[in-house]
Amino acid sequence: MSEHTESRSTASIKPDTVLDATGLHCPLPLLKAKQALAGLAPGQLLEVRATDAGSWRDMASFTELSDHVLEAREQYGDVYYFWIRKAGMSHS
Repeated sequence: MSEHTESRSTASIKPDTVLDATGLHCPLPLLKAKQALAGLAPGQLLEVRATDAGSWRDMASFTELSDHVLEAREQYGDVYYFWIRKAGMSHS
């Protein structure tokens, strides 16, 4: 189960903040991600690492219902990685 929402390699993604939510159960990874995004400036990138299988669906649903952008998501072993760009890009 590996999915890229963008065609570029995630190795080139440089997050502004990394949130380690491994070991936390639903809904904590999503709640922690929301808190982390609140502390970022518009356009900054958050990397979330989670082990809860429900986070795969939760992060996608959250970004679809918000103005934030799910740049990419991948699974490596038992860990899910999400790259979420905070809404409100400052460049126009």
